[in-house]
Amino acid sequence: MSSVSKADRKTALDVASWSFNIVTSVGIIMVNKALMATYGFSFATTLTGLHFATTTLLTVLLRWLGYIQNSHIPLPDLLKFVLFANFSIVGMNVSLMWNSVGFYQIAKLSMIPVSCFLEVVFDKVRYSRDTKLSILLVLLGVAVCTVTDVSVNVKGFLAAVIAVWSTALQQYYVHFLQRKHSLGSFDLLGHTAPVQAASLVLAGPFVDYWLTEKKVYAYNYTTVSTFFIILSCTIAVGTNLSQFICIGRFTAVSFQVLGHMKTILVLILGFLFFGKEGLNLHVILGMVIAVAGMIWYGNASSKPGGKERWTYSAPSDKSQKPDNLLGSTETDEKV
Repeated sequence: MSSVSKADRKTALDVASWSFNIVTSVGIIMVNKALMATYGFSFATTLTGLHFATTTLLTVLLRWLGYIQNSHIPLPDLLKFVLFANFSIVGMNVSLMWNSVGFYQIAKLSMIPVSCFLEVVFDKVRYSRDTKLSILLVLLGVAVCTVTDVSVNVKGFLAAVIAVWSTALQQYYVHFLQRKHSLGSFDLLGHTAPVQAASLVLAGPFVDYWLTEKKVYAYNYTTVSTFFIILSCTIAVGTNLSQFICIGRFTAVSFQVLGHMKTILVLILGFLFFGKEGLNLHVILGMVIAVAGMIWYGNASSKPGGKERWTYSAPSDKSQKPDNLLGSTETDEKV
């Protein structure tokens, strides 16, 4: 009975974590879209720096309340994470600017196989046939939804490669650091948010000027645009925290696969609030395919053998069966 209760509790927490991430992620996309498209605030890197500055204030409050414990991350690990995370942010902005929308979406889709590659190489994870096929179905569905015109240029391709690999490494490192240093989501955020805030707030205006040839200090800050900036920073606190919670509870691959539900919701909300030209038959078909793939992935990866971490060990005595020489598998509880 206790095992059933424990399983039910885990399921409830998993659902709550995903719901929290989806709501905050979709919310911030819609707010930022209004802020940038309607009010002309095109300083994405600086805005992200403000997001992490606001998140840092939350971590200070949580530390004062006792929700963040004293812990330690070696400086090399912390700097590697911040480097990957900042390159991810700048790389995505540059990729979107230098590439067509279609190629940008293809680059985003390629994060899933890259994340799979990192898990296979570093965590010795093995996927079942059904798990692999379900991932392919999700990729197909999202591609049908989002990929339109595709044109490639050299500098855009390089920006996309940097963006994809840095994002995949950043998300892998969230899970890796939590396991390696036994950190909770609040604890890890308490270490990383201040460093990211400082680096992005300082570098953001220069990066944004390089990308847009506009100065953030010369922007006309009206009451409404300032309200949207504050709203964006407020929602970003939940987005940053929920990302750490989800990747900590699951894996970077699952975060990417199931996270495409956010792409579908953004398309639907964009259709409702920003115009009806974005939704047509092939987009709806892509949504159906992607959702079917996500459901299949959830079922396939949670089954025994669906997603396993392999460990190899030598036999401890002669009474062990010869099969143990080939290694053993440890089912990954995180999906």
